[in-house]
Amino acid sequence: MQTLKEFKNMSDRFYFDGDFHKSESIEGFKVIDPATEVVLGSVLETTNSEIDMMIDRSNTVQKIWWKDHSAVDRAHKMHEVASKIETMKHLLAESLTREMGKPYKESLDEVDWCVHSLRYSAEIGRSDMGRVMGPAVSGQFHYTIKQPVGTVAFIMPFNFPLVLLAWEAGAALAGGNACIVKPSEYTTLTTLLFAQAFDHLPKGLFQVAPGSGSVGDYLVKHTDTHGVAFTGSIPVGRAVSRSCGDLMKPALIETSGNDPFLIMPSATLDIAARAAAFSAYMNCGQICVSAERFFVHEKIHDQFVELLVEETKKIRIGNGLDKVDMGPLVSSKERDRYESLLSNASNQGANAIVGGGRPAEFNQGWFVEATVLIDCNSEMDIFNNESFGPVAPICKVSDFDEALTLANNSKYALGANIYTRDLKESIRATEELDGGMVWVNAPLLDNDAGPFGGSKMSGIGRQLGPEGIDTFRETKMIMIDPESSSQDFWWFPYADEEMYSNEK
Repeated sequence: MQTLKEFKNMSDRFYFDGDFHKSESIEGFKVIDPATEVVLGSVLETTNSEIDMMIDRSNTVQKIWWKDHSAVDRAHKMHEVASKIETMKHLLAESLTREMGKPYKESLDEVDWCVHSLRYSAEIGRSDMGRVMGPAVSGQFHYTIKQPVGTVAFIMPFNFPLVLLAWEAGAALAGGNACIVKPSEYTTLTTLLFAQAFDHLPKGLFQVAPGSGSVGDYLVKHTDTHGVAFTGSIPVGRAVSRSCGDLMKPALIETSGNDPFLIMPSATLDIAARAAAFSAYMNCGQICVSAERFFVHEKIHDQFVELLVEETKKIRIGNGLDKVDMGPLVSSKERDRYESLLSNASNQGANAIVGGGRPAEFNQGWFVEATVLIDCNSEMDIFNNESFGPVAPICKVSDFDEALTLANNSKYALGANIYTRDLKESIRATEELDGGMVWVNAPLLDNDAGPFGGSKMSGIGRQLGPEGIDTFRETKMIMIDPESSSQDFWWFPYADEEMYSNEK
């Protein structure tokens, strides 16, 4: 009941200067539990004047955060944030499950991931502030320093609203920046609760501006925000990228995925089937790196399909606060979109051998069944668009090379999976599969110390690792001559003997 009380307290608020304030807006929307369709609270659109106030405060306090706090001070403050998140673990997990539907176990994991990601960023942010290089001129000192871009706007998705924010804002804060967050409409109240963990930081350094796309658009186009991190759809990501380009504003863009999953004859098939089910159905398939295109070698196709169907039938569906493996989709709108995608796949010849509909036992909530589609080919729409739902479409291939070719024949390139025990196939897959991450027999794992991101239409830039922090920093080149000596080798007047002469 504490969570429901907190939702009430967070409703219609924005987080400014270390406290919650009720918006003056008259526009907003209700927050609905996707498992029960019960109204949990409400959100008001942050007004432009309220956003202006936030940006002004962010730019003031950011300079204090960078100039008046040492790298050690900043690291200690971020560790305090991580420690407070640990104390809020169960509250945050329950609120996340209630607001967007994922199983409580997945919500607990997400909060844990926030903690160790923030701790990593805290330390990596002070371990590398630039580098020293050999001088181009003897006796000089040449080096670089890394400095913050300023105030960064974060446009967040609903599927992993806390950990993606911890990845991005953690990196930005460690790099000396201020943060203004525009949460997803589907996870606003949880994000506001999460903001309480940042109260150890200087007031105004971390702020939350709830609302719809217009709030994000205003933040992106504002001349006094200095960087943007966006996670969402391709059309919006392209619009954000264009706006940032017009302002010469650095942007991290993470858009859609349509990840391939290759299964070769040497794979341990029972493990591969379990991995496939997890990769397709985790978070009800609402993951940018979900496995969405399965390419299975013809020699083991039928056996693999049989094993995957068995695993699919084991999936327990229901309210994420119960003992389940998969909750509902996040909204009725998302369910309508997903069901339309399945219907289209069926019309194009795909055959749902398990799932394909809604669980009969629920008369409320936006539940769907985990689904396996066979008789698919790579020309089908479902193989060329992000499904973002619990479906495993399977295409039979004749060999590794065909699987590789079809996997890369996509406008997306976020991640890619392969199950094989063949070393040559493993090495070729890591080098030849398109994408920012390749998982060999280890699907969907992240590592705080390694970069996350894609290419093609899946986005620009990287999160996590040293690359993630550098996303929110600018590198400045410094050259010092401590002797302030004359540099006659290239100053005026030029030596006569170096002037042009037509003599041979």
